[in-house]
Amino acid sequence: MAEDLRRRRFLGYLLAAPTLAVAVQWFDTPKADAAVPTLPQPEEIFDLGDLQNLAAAPTANLVSVQMNRDGSASFAVPRAEVGQGITTAVAMMVAEELDLPLDKVSITLADARPELLMNQLTGGSNSIRSIYTPVRTAAAIARQRLVATAAKQWGATPSQLTTKDGVVSHPSGKTLSYASLAVAAASSKVEAATVQLKATADFTVLGKPQNRIDARDIVMGRKTFGMDMQVPNAKPTMVRRPPTINGTVRSVNNKAAVLAMPGVTDVAAVSNGVAVRADTFGQCIDGLRALDVTWGPGTVDGESDASVLAQLKKAELPMLVPGLLTEVLDAEFTFAFASNSPLEPDNAIADVRQDSAEIWSSLKVPIVAQEDIAAQLGLPVGAVKVHVAQGGGSFGRHLFHNVAAEAAEISQKMGKPVKLMWSRTDDFRQGRAHPMCTSRIRVTYALGNVVSYEQRHTSVQTEFSHGLGEMLTSFAAKLPIAGNLSFAESIFLLTQSSPYNFGVTTQLLNEIPLKFNTGSMRNIYSPNVVTAQELVVDQLAAKMGKDPVTFRRAFLRDARLKAVFEKAVQIGQWGRALPAGVAQGIAVHSEYQGAVCCLMEVDARPETVNRPITDGVTGPRVTKALLVVDPGFAVNPRGLEAQMIGGINDGIAMAMTSSLHIKDGLPLEGSWDNYFYTRQWNTPLDMQVVIAPSGGNPSGAGELGVAPAMAAVACAYARAVGKMPTSFPINHGTLSFDPLPVEPSTPQSPTDGLDSAF
Repeated sequence: MAEDLRRRRFLGYLLAAPTLAVAVQWFDTPKADAAVPTLPQPEEIFDLGDLQNLAAAPTANLVSVQMNRDGSASFAVPRAEVGQGITTAVAMMVAEELDLPLDKVSITLADARPELLMNQLTGGSNSIRSIYTPVRTAAAIARQRLVATAAKQWGATPSQLTTKDGVVSHPSGKTLSYASLAVAAASSKVEAATVQLKATADFTVLGKPQNRIDARDIVMGRKTFGMDMQVPNAKPTMVRRPPTINGTVRSVNNKAAVLAMPGVTDVAAVSNGVAVRADTFGQCIDGLRALDVTWGPGTVDGESDASVLAQLKKAELPMLVPGLLTEVLDAEFTFAFASNSPLEPDNAIADVRQDSAEIWSSLKVPIVAQEDIAAQLGLPVGAVKVHVAQGGGSFGRHLFHNVAAEAAEISQKMGKPVKLMWSRTDDFRQGRAHPMCTSRIRVTYALGNVVSYEQRHTSVQTEFSHGLGEMLTSFAAKLPIAGNLSFAESIFLLTQSSPYNFGVTTQLLNEIPLKFNTGSMRNIYSPNVVTAQELVVDQLAAKMGKDPVTFRRAFLRDARLKAVFEKAVQIGQWGRALPAGVAQGIAVHSEYQGAVCCLMEVDARPETVNRPITDGVTGPRVTKALLVVDPGFAVNPRGLEAQMIGGINDGIAMAMTSSLHIKDGLPLEGSWDNYFYTRQWNTPLDMQVVIAPSGGNPSGAGELGVAPAMAAVACAYARAVGKMPTSFPINHGTLSFDPLPVEPSTPQSPTDGLDSAF
């Protein structure tokens, strides 16, 4: 358990400002030590979240809580909100330590701030983990300063006074509102201050289920996402794209004819295609479809699923343990390309002028975006203003700023502001994808014990040029890994570890340098790595004549994992009687200092597999999903539950249905009709999330549920059909749709929506 924060005082700074403003000095939270019977792996010593915290430390005191003249508090969070609920969680932190009603706390997204250096990156399930104590500290010092100011006015001692709902009270009954104190409490210079944070037992906001602070706006259609933003004269803009990934424009053969079409104002060749600006998006689509373009080659022309898989197999690293005196279990798994597929297509607004530029987009690393766009435009960084918009999903996609850079290029070439939107087809075919990979495992065992566990993960290269790579370079000397490793190999070692006492354990990554557009997808490597691992664990259990639960119980080596595992076994009624063709699967995972166990039930009976589904691949169905999570401390249990439900659905999709099929250098999927993320027909009717916090600080949780959910589905399916699957998703071999044409790159807008309505 993490050190009890009640015993510590934390340092912050009163900033010189017209009203009370407080920043915080970063501190390092020591990780808990746990005695384990095997050597700890790098991820257990220092993980990706620790790296991000270390990188953020030097500039943490540049982020501040501001008290306003009306008694409200403001905080511009240097992270992105893409649906994960960070604005709600941060508002709860401020409200708790300030004793302020939640509706009196305003949380916005900070513009790109170069002075924050590496303290403005959203990823690796790190946001809450990194800012939980700093934000609380700043708010607590603000409350302390307000109380001290009131005490001075009354000639009282601060310990006599109490606060509640934005009001300071004296035992005599006198009161002063925060609004009346905000200016008087301000500091004329930067001053150091220390404070003791609230004890967990005294929380009235944190740890209590809370609806999103923007929930009403979302359901009423008033929420402003990136696509909803309006900037004067920024007209709709779309791009005709090449028929292969990263193809180039050789010539535009009918520019004048397209410029003469209704509503079209501009046509310009850009790095990734030909842009059309018009009065409406419909006119953009008409214009780009009418274009006659001669294309140059792309970066992966001619590649297919089969050709990529062949290259992966050639690049697989050898196993080191021969197993001469032991039994050997070998297994190999293949995972197809997958799309980040956020619900909101990529979009950005750009207004580029001769000596300045302004950008609006959903960005997880806005500082890098600002730097790159400035260099691209030939402007100083200070001349480029980047605003972070709220995004309708991301799953890793918005770590990259492709759409913002493209909007800037188009605006510069046209000399006008543009509102760029990628089509859904653009997203699937030219957007970022989780790379195809294989995972080979060799386990040696004897006399009821596992002697060694080796896992060799081989992947198409994953792009990490979005900020994490810079962190790795800057702090390489402090990492528990050695050697001349790539960014991807380093991140792999900082996120992967086996939870089992399997003797000598090694997990290694190798990549092949194919120039697909790749990136991190939710949980990076873990879903594939853990699925392969847990399937092999079930095979080991069978070879040793043990039930999967009994086997795991004997080999799990972490107390928190054992606790969530036992709770899942109990609540999920492991071993209960089920019809033939229906089976349970269980999987565990520990990452980002959190622990989770998932238990799934899968129905693979013929009547289920062969049921008629309109425009979809049927196959087996997950009928029951249980996830037990230990997040350390749950800042907002309702938000955490939503994150876990999302992880369950991601895991089902990755195990069963969601993948990209590559042919002639391009994915065949071109719409949500083609890409089978978890739908109603394969979502479990019985879904339960149990939060079992062990205390201390919050762990990372945004991605935590994906890996065990995917693995548990795979294990349940294997037991239901009596054969271990080795290729994922399970239905990848069935193409159930007619692919959209590759030219034009964007299909015509449908006109038969009512025919498909229910």
